[in-house]
Amino acid sequence: MKRSNLESIFKGLKSLGLANAKGVLWNLTPAELVSEAIKNQEGVLTSTGALMCDTGKFTGRSPKDRYIVEDDITRDKVWWGNINIPFDSEKFNKLFDKVVSSLAYKRLFVRDAYAGADPDFRLKVRVIDTQAWHNLFCYNMFIRPEKEELVDFEPDFTIVAVPEYMANPAEDGTRAANFAIINFTRKIILVGGTGYTGESKKGIFSVLNFLLPDQQNVLSMHCSANIGEEGDTAIFFGLSGTGKTTLSADPDRHLIGDDEHGWSENGVFNFEGGCYAKVIDLTRESEPQIYDAIKFGSLLENTRFIPGTSIVDFSNKEVTENTRVSYPIDYISGACCPSTGSHPKNIFFLTCDAYGVFPPISKLTVSQAMYHFISGYTAKVAGTEAGITEPTSVFSACFGAPFMPLHPTKYAELLGEKIKEHEVNIWLINTGWTGGAYGTGHRIPLKYTRRMISAALNGELDNVEYNELPTFGLNYPSSCPGVPEELLNPRNTWADKTKYDEKAQILAENFASNFRNYESYANDEIMSGAPALEQV
Repeated sequence: MKRSNLESIFKGLKSLGLANAKGVLWNLTPAELVSEAIKNQEGVLTSTGALMCDTGKFTGRSPKDRYIVEDDITRDKVWWGNINIPFDSEKFNKLFDKVVSSLAYKRLFVRDAYAGADPDFRLKVRVIDTQAWHNLFCYNMFIRPEKEELVDFEPDFTIVAVPEYMANPAEDGTRAANFAIINFTRKIILVGGTGYTGESKKGIFSVLNFLLPDQQNVLSMHCSANIGEEGDTAIFFGLSGTGKTTLSADPDRHLIGDDEHGWSENGVFNFEGGCYAKVIDLTRESEPQIYDAIKFGSLLENTRFIPGTSIVDFSNKEVTENTRVSYPIDYISGACCPSTGSHPKNIFFLTCDAYGVFPPISKLTVSQAMYHFISGYTAKVAGTEAGITEPTSVFSACFGAPFMPLHPTKYAELLGEKIKEHEVNIWLINTGWTGGAYGTGHRIPLKYTRRMISAALNGELDNVEYNELPTFGLNYPSSCPGVPEELLNPRNTWADKTKYDEKAQILAENFASNFRNYESYANDEIMSGAPALEQV
């Protein structure tokens, strides 16, 4: 390590009060981190060479324990509430000092990285971990600088992640012993009491979601993105279970990224340097790219072996259904490098509509796009959670509410501006039910969904006739090559048209009820995209 590198890193640690760490292991390679993790009994190797670790008590994020420090920067800009929970700045300072004191004479794994593949809008991130496998996760998920870029690296934001430190809620102002707190004035993310690595990843995502739209007119997006051979970029929004990963993984297109992106004046760019994929029930047949990416350098979380072997049993739900793998994006064959693309030509909103109301594909107006973007709709079906016996509407603003510090209308208005400026096609794709709601109808075949998305991407739907669906006002194509015409109009697939109309009104009322959370901030253009309710 060059002297300037040492001076930079220790200067940064000193400024945080960490100058008396026992040892600083700085920007270790994956091989070195795997070796440290195994030596420290943090994980074991699988048959494919991936490192397998457990996250402990927390196998996912803890939204109720994620805070933003309320200060002069955030007070009048953050949309405070159940998602963005305020935290007192003085309590943060005291808690931070206590965490730092606990690290005296401990070994630290420090990594410098980027968030943002576009150099014009990237964030310099320094990650300080107490566990090697956490640092490997950050190696995989953030963008890896070249050696010369690490000289005199000065971070814009620092993550301090100490899973073993438990807060005292009565003294520290937290709800529980675990916490993830973002401080925009001190430019620190402080994580403690949880071993779930996603807190670091989503912490930086939340930071970008605050800074980029507010300061640089960049739309931050919780989405996947790919690009075709002709340079046409496509974006896929969708909540869990809607098919976002499956439908964006197209062998005829190149992956830009699978989860977090920005849309700037230059085009679309990935925030990350890797992928963090679910692996429950994974097979090579179902997701060949993800399956083949699980090799040395990859990190599996909360999986289990087939007894008596080191072969991973991906069907095992013993720990959680939220089993995961992280790996560098270049583990995916044909992924874009750098992870950037042009302005999108097509944007897809994916929803699994278990009510059977939405067409399998429809084209949205700008106002409808903004309205549905804020709504972020999908549906859960019976059996997915305890107590759910019928389809249940689920809404998550901007398809990523837990990570959006600003009011959802800020992101929606920026989306609308960019759609107009670049004349983007916006498609609503229903990967759910047709011919009736869940329990009566049937799931729309994946082969037809793929064919409709291909038709949209290839321009085959540009010049066909469109019809308008009542209630939601959605415009659906009258024909699509390779897709049965009777499938395109959802109302016609129902044996009882009256029941379809009733279900459509129920869903429209659910949309309206959810949107009351946002309508006081929404302009007339956004509100004109709302469904029509029957007058009683």
